[in-house]
Amino acid sequence: MEKLKVLVVDDEPGIRSGISRILSHFTVGFPFMDEDFSFEILEARTGEEALEITGKEKTDIILLDNKLPGMYGIDVLDHLNKTGYDAVVMMITSYASLDLAVKATRNGAYNFVPKPFTPSELKAAMESITKHLFLKRMTRKMGTESREARFQFLSVLSHELKSPVNAVEGYLQIMKDRQAGKNMQAYEIMIDRSLERLKGMRTLIMDLLDLTRLESGGKARNIRKTDISEILRIAVDNIRPLARQKEISIHPDITDSLFLNADPTEIEIIFNNLLSNAVKYNRQNGEVYVSMTTKNRHALISVADTGIGMSGEEVSKLFQEFVRIKNVKTKNITGSGLGLSIVKKLTGLYGGSIDVESQPDAGSRFMVTLPLN
Repeated sequence: MEKLKVLVVDDEPGIRSGISRILSHFTVGFPFMDEDFSFEILEARTGEEALEITGKEKTDIILLDNKLPGMYGIDVLDHLNKTGYDAVVMMITSYASLDLAVKATRNGAYNFVPKPFTPSELKAAMESITKHLFLKRMTRKMGTESREARFQFLSVLSHELKSPVNAVEGYLQIMKDRQAGKNMQAYEIMIDRSLERLKGMRTLIMDLLDLTRLESGGKARNIRKTDISEILRIAVDNIRPLARQKEISIHPDITDSLFLNADPTEIEIIFNNLLSNAVKYNRQNGEVYVSMTTKNRHALISVADTGIGMSGEEVSKLFQEFVRIKNVKTKNITGSGLGLSIVKKLTGLYGGSIDVESQPDAGSRFMVTLPLN
């Protein structure tokens, strides 16, 4: 377990000891981290004492009060910024103002936590800082090669996760304040929308983990003789409940048995993504046609729908990461924007290919070809 050094700069002994107690047995971990983080606490009563400590040793996180005796916290932050001291700084102050916030942010402060704060508020802030610090370190490890592309990837990922978090937080605040009254029925739409947002976040996270494993080679592949016809039939059965919600009919035409040396989980991911899209982007009372045949020692899988379709320009971007077709017809459809890029990478692992035919308002047809040898 890695330990992060936290410097608490505050002239109130109760604040310093309280933070020490809260963080002494607190750890932070996320699925994308190899190990959890714990915290070692250092204390300073004044800004001058804080600069003396930072001049002698490396700290990772600084919790900095502004109204200190002698040198103010904002002046400490300014000094650290000018000297290039590498630490994540969070202001903890009862005297926050817009001018202070602007100046502190300009000088590199990561966040503000107003006093007094609860243990849960402090822990939530430390989780956010730790994740920020972890991603910052990982970005540095990536080196200079393709730095711009990687930064863009992280920026898009942050946006895709931040938007639903903000939406759910807003709905929860409305419910907490009882802004629509005390009748729970008035909040049902907000609850449904929150659940839909969380479902979209879960999909994004799972797709991102699949993509990361594919890119890094970290996932152990379980290659064996696999009946891909059976996997497709199961995938069709699994998507039927979602299809029934939109009164969509699914018409499978699948060969009895078709064997391929493959990882069953990877084949399942391919089929699930294609069928899920065929239902999600379909119209009410639409149709989905699924077929699997063989030709010249290749398995040919086709998934066609009668949905909203796409233009030629939209199709050209379809297999890029984080690309979702955004228009009036798709604004209420959740997705990660990673599914089809994962499908393309997986089919490529087997020497196969994926093609698409689509027309706006007429539907789309996805065709996957997998060599059987």
